[in-house]
Amino acid sequence: MMKEERKKRTIRLAIWTWTWVATLAVATFGPKFIWENSTLLTTLAICINLINGVLMILANRSLFNHYDELERKIHLESMGLTLGATVIVGLSYSLLDQTNLITSDAEISYLIMFMSVTYLITLLINRKRYL
Repeated sequence: MMKEERKKRTIRLAIWTWTWVATLAVATFGPKFIWENSTLLTTLAICINLINGVLMILANRSLFNHYDELERKIHLESMGLTLGATVIVGLSYSLLDQTNLITSDAEISYLIMFMSVTYLITLLINRKRYL
């Protein structure tokens, strides 16, 4: 029963995550390729993406609430380390851009990639350490 419930919650999170990615793509590319800069449609697409993101967070919370204490500890520690590293690296990255020490603009996509890799690595380390 627990495995089935976890699988159900994981699938629900995956669906909300991919739906959020799809609505993000529509909100990003829609104004340029579909509706030619309509403010109303762009605002609507962004609002739908925002609502979808909140639902994705709730699905993630539901999955985490199903974890046992050890799994919660592993994920919480990984998230804390990821948050700290992302804030420090993100602010340093922004300063590099503001002071023109890098030739390109600081892009949020690089920070998101850094955050994802950091979370994955810290999660793997913590799982190995605790399991």
